[in-house]
Amino acid sequence: MVTYALNINEFSTNDFALIAIHTVLSEYQLAYLLNKHLQIKFSKASYNLDFTEKKNQASYTVYEYTNTELDYDWFLIANVCKSTLKTASTNLFIESDSISRLIPEKKKVDFFLKIEGGFDFDYIVKTIEIINRVPQIITSYEVEVESLKSKDFLIF
Repeated sequence: MVTYALNINEFSTNDFALIAIHTVLSEYQLAYLLNKHLQIKFSKASYNLDFTEKKNQASYTVYEYTNTELDYDWFLIANVCKSTLKTASTNLFIESDSISRLIPEKKKVDFFLKIEGGFDFDYIVKTIEIINRVPQIITSYEVEVESLKSKDFLIF
């Protein structure tokens, strides 16, 4: 596994907008619908966001799209990772499901849409309006990045 170093002091949270999405869709279905309604082209990234904490491993799916015309980078990130833990105890194997979240303080959010670039407030509002018109999406709204304790997990 490749290790990257990042100087957190060089990062400014004003560089991206974050939209929370509530839906029961899987990530590829959501990416397809966002492509269709927002006229973008999400594709599955060649990487996932992988975290290891104690014995738990979590891998969050990432879809990405780069708009070279407007110089925007879009990322669709799953907030929920479901995994099965197997533990051995005297002749029995016990399986337990584990659910971890990328941003724990937003437990009910299923996906985050991260938009990087020189966008304005109206662009984000129009994007949210279009997303909310998709019938399979329950709701979406902008999240104040500065209010998140675990915003560092969104740096990649």
